[in-house]
Amino acid sequence: MRSYLANALISVASLALLSGCAGFDTSVGPGKGRITKIEGDGTIQGVRVIEVTDQVARQIHAQEIHTSFADDLPQAQPTGQRIGKGDILSVLIWEAPPAALFGTSLGSTTSLGVANTTALPEMQVGPTGDITVPYAGRIHVEDRTLPEIEREIVRRLSGKAHLPQVTVRLAQNTSTQVTVVGEVATNSLMPLTPRGERLLDAIARAGGTKQPVDKMMIQLTRGNQVESMPLSDIIANPRENVVLQAGDVVTAVFQPFSFTALGAAGRNQEVNFEARGITLSQALGRVAGLEDRRADPKGVFLFRWADPRSVPGGAMNAAQDEQGRIPVIYRINMKDPATYFAMQRFAMKDRDVLYVSNSPVAEFQRFFGIIASTVLPVMAVSRAF
Repeated sequence: MRSYLANALISVASLALLSGCAGFDTSVGPGKGRITKIEGDGTIQGVRVIEVTDQVARQIHAQEIHTSFADDLPQAQPTGQRIGKGDILSVLIWEAPPAALFGTSLGSTTSLGVANTTALPEMQVGPTGDITVPYAGRIHVEDRTLPEIEREIVRRLSGKAHLPQVTVRLAQNTSTQVTVVGEVATNSLMPLTPRGERLLDAIARAGGTKQPVDKMMIQLTRGNQVESMPLSDIIANPRENVVLQAGDVVTAVFQPFSFTALGAAGRNQEVNFEARGITLSQALGRVAGLEDRRADPKGVFLFRWADPRSVPGGAMNAAQDEQGRIPVIYRINMKDPATYFAMQRFAMKDRDVLYVSNSPVAEFQRFFGIIASTVLPVMAVSRAF
C-alpha cells in the first residue's frame, strides 16, 4: 500500500514539473503563456496583443480623439439683446409739450411745461415677429436690437406726435435662452444677456451639480452637434468655459468611470475613477499593486475594446464588434524599468479589465498544497497499518 501511494505521489509531482508541456494549470485565469503566444501579425484568435512601451503609450495618446468645446463647437458671440418670437416688450413714449397725440392717452402723465409720458401695455412678439404700437402701426422687431426698434417707432410717430422719444425694454426674455438639465440642483431655462453668459454661469445658475465635480461630464448640444467634456477640465481651463448661444442645451451627466482588477493583483474589485481619467500606474496603485507571493511581474495584462484608429498598427486581423471596436490586450512587463515610465503616459479607459497572471512558482506551490492536503494524509494513515 505504501509503495503504491509513494509511486502515485512521484507521478503527480512529475506531472506538476511537466505542467507547462502537458497543459496542466491550477489558476482561475489565463496563463501568461497563452496570451503571449502571439501570431506573426500581432493577433491571436482575433485579438490584438500589444506590448506596452513608451512609444506605444505616446501613439495611443496622439491617436485618441480629445474633445474641446473651444475648438470643436462653432464660436458664439454675446447675444446683443436681439429680439425673438415670444419675447415680451415694454414701450414707453415721451411727447414734448404741448402733447398733440398722447396728451389724453390711457396711462399718460403730464403737467404744465413737462413732457407727456405714455406707458403702453406690455406686448408679446407674435409668430410673425411683429408688435403693434398705436399710431405707428405694425412693426417687425424679430432679430432687431432694442435701439433699432426705438428708432423705428420714433420714425413712424414723427409728424404725428410732438417731438416723440421712445424707450423699449425687454420685459421678459423667452427667445434667447439656454436649457440646463441633468444632475444639477434645478433644471432650468437661463435667459442670455449682452454680458455673454458662459458655460459655468449656466451651471451655477442651476444651483451647481448634485455629484462631485471630478465625476461629472458636461454635454453641450449646439444645433446638431453634441460634445462632452469632464467638468474638472472646464474648470481647470478657462478657454473651455465657452460663451453660450440661444438654443444651447447644457446637460450635466454623472459618469463614474471604472475598471476591474482580477487575478494576482493586490485587490480583486471594480474601481471607480474620475471622469478626467487616471493612468495605468495610478490604477495599479489603487488596487495595491501586485501580490508579491503570487503575481508574475511579466504577466500583467490590460483587456480593452478599442476604436481601431486609436490602436497602434490598426485592426490587422482582429475581429470587430457591432460598434466597429476590436479586442486588444496590452501586455505590461514590470520587470523592465522603462515600463514604469510608459505606464505614467498610458491612460485607463472606462470598463478596462486589468489582469495579473500567477507566476510559475506560485502555480507549483498551489498544486503542491493540493497534494499536501490530499495524498499525504492518506500516506500517513497507511503508515499506521
